[in-house]
Amino acid sequence: MQRPGDLGKGRFAARLRAAAVVLALAPALGGCFITQTFQRGYVIPEGALDQIPLGASQEQVLIVLGTPSTVATISGEVFYYISQRTEQTSFLPQKETDRRVVAVYFDKNRKVERLANYGIRDGKLFDYVSRTTPSGGEQQSIIGFFGKVFHM
Repeated sequence: MQRPGDLGKGRFAARLRAAAVVLALAPALGGCFITQTFQRGYVIPEGALDQIPLGASQEQVLIVLGTPSTVATISGEVFYYISQRTEQTSFLPQKETDRRVVAVYFDKNRKVERLANYGIRDGKLFDYVSRTTPSGGEQQSIIGFFGKVFHM
């Protein structure tokens, strides 16, 4: 016959076994929630834009930044360096965390006229170099095109 004190010991032993199972499975289940970061396109080296002064030649830009993702020749030449960063946690779909378009504008003598580092801030296109939102015109339509193509 079972004594009243034995019933408490049985519950304690069951709880102890359950805790041991949870502790044994915790590392395996913890590995299920790994977040990976993916970088696509051009990765701008730290301080690279600081190495390109206004008036620098196209050759200097190519040495510092490398081959552009694409080139535009509308009203002067522009080099575009395009990148996207996404994160994925375990089996969940990838989520975009950042998208950038670095634009190097040249004058008719192929010297750097202006630099821009476009991204999204507060849901709007934003230039991280001049800290402004671009206005309309050809520049806006080109950046808008990249935004549509790359879902900015």
